[in-house]
Amino acid sequence: MSLLDLIRQRKSVRDFRDQPVEREKIMACLEAARLAPSACNSQPWKFIVVDDPELKNKLSQVAFNGIYAINTFCKKAPVIVVVISEKGKFIAQIGGMFRGTRYYLIDIGIAIEHFILQAEELGLGTCWIGWFNERAVKQVLNIPQYKKIDILIALGYYDKAKIGPDHGREPMEKIAAFNTYQTRKPGHKDRD
Repeated sequence: MSLLDLIRQRKSVRDFRDQPVEREKIMACLEAARLAPSACNSQPWKFIVVDDPELKNKLSQVAFNGIYAINTFCKKAPVIVVVISEKGKFIAQIGGMFRGTRYYLIDIGIAIEHFILQAEELGLGTCWIGWFNERAVKQVLNIPQYKKIDILIALGYYDKAKIGPDHGREPMEKIAAFNTYQTRKPGHKDRD
């Protein structure tokens, strides 16, 4: 399968099977993330894989309750990966300050994309989770309060037949242009 076909196939999964994920497959996903590029090779991430069923259930109960209940589907995922932001190299931090860009977030995004594409290739489904009780996750996993958890990843097997075929993405002409910024569609007149 080509990379583009794999990208087209991958969708966010919110309905996981009750089937454990093999450690070898998790390690392959982590290896893909580890190899991701980052600003000044900072590698500003740590991953905590929660695959022990009892701990994962405890984590899910506190992470996805109350105002975070929209993500209760994660309770069915056999694995939750906690992505902790670490400080990037000093030069990347300085460059980011001058540019007004948080490079560590971009770096983490690239690493997670590597992770989820590897998971898809291995027949596993994923969903990025940004809405969760961070304080509770830190307490359950003994993560220092001064650390930042930006993303959780729900990971597990799923039924591909239950996932819809369409990504619902914008058409190419709306999101890309060559050689200049286009604010309108060809033939469309701007209002003054």
